Amino acid sequence: MAGAVFNQFAILITLSVIVGYIAIRLRQPLILSFIIVGIIAGPAILGWISAQSEIEVLASFGITLLLFIVGLKLDLDLIKTFGAVVMIAGLGQILLTAGIGSLLGIVLGLSFGHALFVAFALTFSSTIIIIKILSDNVEIDSLYGRISLGILIVQDLVVVVAIIVLSSLSIHYAGYSHLGREILILGMKGVGFLAVIGMLMRFVFPALLEQFAKSRELLILFAIAWAVMLTVGADALGFGKEVGGFLAGVSLASSKYREAIASRLETVRNLLLLFFFLNLGASLRFDALGAEIVPALAFSLFVLVGKPFIVIVLMGLLKFRKRTSFLTGLTMGQISEFSLILTALGMNLGYIDENIAGMITFIGLVSIALSTYMMTYSNILYQWINPWLNLFEREMYRHEDTYHISQHIKTDVIIYGFGRHGENLARHLEKSGYRILAIDFDPRKVHTSKHHHILIKYGDAEDVEFVKTIPLDDVKWVVSTIPHPEANQMLVSSLREVHYKGRIALSAYHEGELDLFRKMQVDLIFVPYEDAAISAAQRLVEKMRQESE
Repeated sequence: MAGAVFNQFAILITLSVIVGYIAIRLRQPLILSFIIVGIIAGPAILGWISAQSEIEVLASFGITLLLFIVGLKLDLDLIKTFGAVVMIAGLGQILLTAGIGSLLGIVLGLSFGHALFVAFALTFSSTIIIIKILSDNVEIDSLYGRISLGILIVQDLVVVVAIIVLSSLSIHYAGYSHLGREILILGMKGVGFLAVIGMLMRFVFPALLEQFAKSRELLILFAIAWAVMLTVGADALGFGKEVGGFLAGVSLASSKYREAIASRLETVRNLLLLFFFLNLGASLRFDALGAEIVPALAFSLFVLVGKPFIVIVLMGLLKFRKRTSFLTGLTMGQISEFSLILTALGMNLGYIDENIAGMITFIGLVSIALSTYMMTYSNILYQWINPWLNLFEREMYRHEDTYHISQHIKTDVIIYGFGRHGENLARHLEKSGYRILAIDFDPRKVHTSKHHHILIKYGDAEDVEFVKTIPLDDVKWVVSTIPHPEANQMLVSSLREVHYKGRIALSAYHEGELDLFRKMQVDLIFVPYEDAAISAAQRLVEKMRQESE
């Protein structure tokens, strides 16, 4: 038995490598290739997967680690800042999607009950898909990435309550007091759960982590064990495994070891998430779709276009810029794994039949596959439809006031990207007497910067509108330390479009970027690691010469 399971895993991983390589060569998202492997190897086509339970266990570990790492990197101060925003946007999106989706279902010929159930299931977006793509694109720390994460948390809380409500109604149709009691008990459990975690964060973890940190292996093992324990606890209390994994990460987010833990777990997370996508592909059912193919296609279009449009409108009303609104909305263009769980529960309880369940499954595959492309190429999509987004942008930007930069600011050097390389560069230039303006798309760095003589503002190199707000008249150099060639291409194009007369320097983190940047005819190309090594060697040579004199 064990040998057969091992052989299946070996075949699945090998097939994933082959299909994944083809996807990369075709410039397609890896996530989609893994789902396709699951469909091919699953019951729908070849039927190779019989170790379904073992794959589900590994998939659960992958989800737990994914949400644990997200929680580990969470900035609680930023959540406080955008708490009202994500509540309004999250709940508003759920209500509007459910309402409009119900009307669409009735127009398409569904009964009111079926239309309402389908529409409600479509309101939720996939935490796992969104976070994975944001992480791959290094955009989870961006403003829109953090707002998206907040909206997802609101959605997850709502779906947990919905599952409890459905279960309670099936048990006791006439007793609304029973339903109220269930929700009250859930709330009390939640308060107690958070209180226990808070006490451990305050009084236990500081000393405990110091001991575990003496061994790197033990520290990582403790982190995994804590994530799994809290996942089990949250699931037992009725909150779902996802909530437990996320809270486990949040509980260690204030630790000085969080970066070390996160970096060491990311490879393990990526391997285990492979099984989640394989399992998702293998579990998709199309045989029960039947005559619901037309409504399924219509609802798929609604999820891909309608849901993002709703979020864009809400974000515009909340006075965010059109680019932030568009990118946030685009992340919501698929349904969640929770939608499939809700569908299974609804079918078991008799709320929907197999045809409706098959339709939601079809919507899941189509929306997940296409939204993966949409998020991967979000900046290209934004450039295409940018002129039509002006309708959703307000004149006053309450939440992005750092976006505006006074035209009276005198600046010698503008540095895009305030990571380690950019920060060191800015610090050395500032010490040499130059006036520095640093720009970064991570709002944490804007709000927590301790460099009193370096002005840092929120902005995005890929936002062509942003360049027009920068005082460029006195700027001698614009330097990008951003490790994304597409972002650098957009920045150079935007600077030339506004007739910037100064010089441009880019940072090449990979050898293949050198030829690309040379073709762009920029004035200087940094190779951060190589330049740092040369600088260190020069300092060492100077020291040795001084000693020999």
